[in-house]
Amino acid sequence: MLLGRRCPDPSSKIHPSTIQSRREQRAHYHSVLVSVEAGFALSILPHTQTWSHSPHRAKRGGGGKTEKRPTETKVQTAHCSDTTPDIMDDSDLMDRVTPSGSSLGDAASAAGQSAYGEDEEDDGLYYIPERRPSLDLGTSPMDTSQWHYVDQANSPVLSYSSMSSEKSEKMEKLDESLTSIQLVRADSYSSCYTLDSDDCENRIPKVRNKEDTVPESPDALVLLHDPNEIRHPSLTVDFTFKAISKTLGKLSEGEMHYFKRILWKRFPQSFNTPPQGMDLVDLVDRLLECYNLEVSLKLTKHVLEEIGKKKMVDYLQALRIRNEVRYDLRQSLKRIYGEMGDDSSKQGEMRSIDDVFTNLNIKSTSDNGPILEHEVLKIDKLDSNRKEGKQLSVQDLMSKEWLDKTNLRFLLITGGAGSGKSMAIKKLILDWVEEKSHQHVSFLVPLPFRELKKFEDKKISLLDIVNELYPETKQLRDEDYRSDECLILFVFDGLDEFCEKLDFQNTELLGDHAEPTSLNIIMVNLLRGRLLFRDIFMLTSRPLVRRCIPWDTHYDELDLRGFLESDKDEYFKKRFKNQDHADQVIAYTKSLKTLRIMCYLPLFCSLVADECENIFRAKGLQAELPKSLTYMYTKLLLALTRQYRVDGAPPLSPEEERDCLMKLGKTALTMLEKGQFKLTRCEWKEVGVSDDEAVVNSGLCTQYVTKPFILFQERVISFIHPTMQEYLAALYVFLSFRNHGKNIFEQQLKDRFSRMFKGHKAMEMYKSAVDKSLTYDDGKLDMFLRFLFGMVLHVNVDLLKPFCTNSSKWPNMVDDAATLIKKRIKENQYPGRNENLRRCLEELGVST
Repeated sequence: MLLGRRCPDPSSKIHPSTIQSRREQRAHYHSVLVSVEAGFALSILPHTQTWSHSPHRAKRGGGGKTEKRPTETKVQTAHCSDTTPDIMDDSDLMDRVTPSGSSLGDAASAAGQSAYGEDEEDDGLYYIPERRPSLDLGTSPMDTSQWHYVDQANSPVLSYSSMSSEKSEKMEKLDESLTSIQLVRADSYSSCYTLDSDDCENRIPKVRNKEDTVPESPDALVLLHDPNEIRHPSLTVDFTFKAISKTLGKLSEGEMHYFKRILWKRFPQSFNTPPQGMDLVDLVDRLLECYNLEVSLKLTKHVLEEIGKKKMVDYLQALRIRNEVRYDLRQSLKRIYGEMGDDSSKQGEMRSIDDVFTNLNIKSTSDNGPILEHEVLKIDKLDSNRKEGKQLSVQDLMSKEWLDKTNLRFLLITGGAGSGKSMAIKKLILDWVEEKSHQHVSFLVPLPFRELKKFEDKKISLLDIVNELYPETKQLRDEDYRSDECLILFVFDGLDEFCEKLDFQNTELLGDHAEPTSLNIIMVNLLRGRLLFRDIFMLTSRPLVRRCIPWDTHYDELDLRGFLESDKDEYFKKRFKNQDHADQVIAYTKSLKTLRIMCYLPLFCSLVADECENIFRAKGLQAELPKSLTYMYTKLLLALTRQYRVDGAPPLSPEEERDCLMKLGKTALTMLEKGQFKLTRCEWKEVGVSDDEAVVNSGLCTQYVTKPFILFQERVISFIHPTMQEYLAALYVFLSFRNHGKNIFEQQLKDRFSRMFKGHKAMEMYKSAVDKSLTYDDGKLDMFLRFLFGMVLHVNVDLLKPFCTNSSKWPNMVDDAATLIKKRIKENQYPGRNENLRRCLEELGVST
């Protein structure tokens, strides 16, 4: 506002009293004017220092209108000598100074309203301090002689910083956007600042509680979560991130854009900026930062429901259910298979499988025949495989790489009795439980045939079998068994224990895993690939004499062959906690070559370890370990025919068991004399023992396929190892004499009647055996003779009592047998055989 006056003509004359009266009026109006200007300036000037022409400053909180900086009132006086201004009327002066409809005291408040009262939504949001009382100048005129009035300074040149408010500068630290202003949201509600309308230059935060906070938008939602709700332990950050990412990854680009828009609209407190520019990883990360795992899943499902993606909601829920079932199943399997003890251990000590398990020799080829390594003989290859086969580990079985390469759903693992099949399965299960391998498999379901036997006489479905053995799986839906994304590995351990005949030609078809039927029909249709055709199956079995998988089913067959040479030492190091004991046992096995060779069989290693452990416990570390091979082979025979006899195989009476061993021993001796180590199935028929009993039930023999000619295959049978053939031959000779008084090596020309009167002596039998073996330069009866002399010892006679019918006491023949052997060595008629005769003395426990 400009206040001025006109200079009168200097020639005019004014009465002195009039001049004095006008001076007093002028002083009075000056005092009023100064009072008004002082109050007005105190209110306006602080704001003019902080306001700017910034176009970003629409209104507080990011409004839309642009404010214009108010112009300060300009006051100017002109002094003309001997002149008197035209005096304004009081009402005119007040009208000029004060805005229309306002009092002097309301000037600043009115200005404040024009600047901040535009957004009614901000009512109550900002703190407004009490108004400072107006300056009281009193009633006496104010001395204004020392006042100097100056014009307001021009506005500075506009710059980027002058166009940005203090609020904008703070926001730019959080967001680089130059086109919009975002509220800073702390703890899920807006920043609360105000400008004192009259006195304050500084922003004063207004303290308020969460309960007083209103949503930023009428569309914003708040997810409620019960803090007392028990969260399933399977709900982890890793799973939640993968589940949400996997679900949202199935949305199209347009659907994902819509999802982000609804997410911003309903839950704006989660983001500083709209999430449209975020990729999938950043979006899920932001959700997990703002909310706990439960709320993140609920929020995702809520938004998916709102955009009409009900199938995606079901998919996310299915992932969560599968994860919970997987966790519970792993815990159950860990309780069942987490600890194990050696099967032959009498102490029953349970140890972690990692403390016991040793790598196994798994060949990528099948029909490899028995291990042929021998201490004396050099045996030609019995199988017809041209390729050696690749060495595999347990982690390679049904691995993702294997599935991608072969595209096969069935894997059959064959191995002899005690070769480590069950141990390999336990290791596979626990590796999946502990997430060490096979993580491409959603569920691993072991179905050992020993457990399935209880369902043989029931009408039941495969689904019911799984649910009964593993109740955790009841939560799985029918679609989970058929889904490509839910791969289930069924492990059938011990197919050789399934006694029912598998008829692949006449068995009825079954395609529904939830339909009740017999166990036989379930197994036939599983092996035909008609059930659960999206899942994979692993089976273990001893070498079978009948085909267990139909010819038109595509499958792969592997051969489990026990331990490699280096793994034998590793087994004993893990078996014995005392390293000194382990070292002594390893040295003991290496001192006897045949004992070392037979340690390829995990069962044999276990027997040796048990025997040494008993000796250490009874006699201490310095005790001498037995040198008798016969003792360990006798223990192996008893373990195979009794402890490891196939569960469910027809039981044998003592007479039937003895008769079976005698027939196998006779065949073994005949084959030894011919230098033969395998028989065709046609030749085996003359043995008198069923191939099922020899191969499957007792585990003393093995069967494999050879291809002697192109397009021609034949099944052949061998003993599990050439030394087992030699042991059974010696057992046949020993039992023939012990039970029947018959000397197998007796000369045929000898008079039977003289034999009746002379009687049989045990040493006559041993003398005939020694003379017979010495005639073979190739040493084909060397091991046989060692086993036969080993059976003289009482410890072995006691073990063989179940096979003896003669209850008479066996005489002590150790000294006589040693004398016979030393005599033959001294005669030196067969120098090449003397070394084996010394080994026979070791079997007797006699020093050489």
